[in-house]
Amino acid sequence: MTEKDRKARRSENAIQRYIRETTGELRKVSWPTWPEARRLTWLVLLVMLIMGVFLAGVDLGSRELLNLILGVQ
Repeated sequence: MTEKDRKARRSENAIQRYIRETTGELRKVSWPTWPEARRLTWLVLLVMLIMGVFLAGVDLGSRELLNLILGVQ
C-alpha cells in the first residue's frame, strides 16, 4: 500500500469505509437467477406452512392433554 493510499484511508470516515467495504463484499456474492429465486421462495413458503400446521397441532394436543390432566373444561 502506498503512502497516498494510507492517507486517503485515514481521511475517510467510518461511513464511507463501511459503504466501500460493503460494496466490495456484495460484488463477491453469487446471486441466484430469477427461476432459482422463485423456486426457493416457494420452498420457503411451503416449509413455513408445514411447520405452522405442525406447531398448531402440537399446541392443540398439548393444551388438550394439559386440560385432561388438570381436569379443566
